[in-house]
Amino acid sequence: MPVKSRRVSKRGGTSRRDRTPGSVKSPRGAVRSPRGARRSAGTAVRVLVLSGPNLDRLGRREPNVYGSTTLAEIGVALQRLAESLGARVDFRQSNHEGKLIDWISEAADGAADAILINPGALTHTSLAIYDALRGAGLVAVEVHLSNPAARETFRHASLVAPACTGIVAGFGAQSYELALRAVVSRVRGG
Repeated sequence: MPVKSRRVSKRGGTSRRDRTPGSVKSPRGAVRSPRGARRSAGTAVRVLVLSGPNLDRLGRREPNVYGSTTLAEIGVALQRLAESLGARVDFRQSNHEGKLIDWISEAADGAADAILINPGALTHTSLAIYDALRGAGLVAVEVHLSNPAARETFRHASLVAPACTGIVAGFGAQSYELALRAVVSRVRGG
């Protein structure tokens, strides 16, 4: 993504407001797109982790399919993993499609370097989430606890996947951790 224009602040860098949406400031002060941008090992990668409808019910809802780990427990494990990877996670859940889209827009406007998203059932129905991810221009990974391809036929197609860099599915709560490792590596140029 080309940088349109930028103003140099008194400290020698660009102000957030002068960056193209979705861009990040590199360690040397240049503004570059997060997609494929290389980052120094000392720069924390900011990952927005979104979970969609019914995922607040994890641990109680169909444990034979989704496991017994709660979403809060997944969040704690991701926080620990993020710290070990030199990353920061912003972990959020909503049962409302519009709220998820608002958060994706915030990420695109500079609040995050990458998105890890489990859209839940919206995976199969939401062109709006697809459009938001596509328009964000950030590295995004779709995550699922179960393997949708091994479940009911209506779960086999993802409308969200074409807007994502990759998909991690079928590893239970560990799917989030695998996806976080992948997204951090991709943002850092790996």
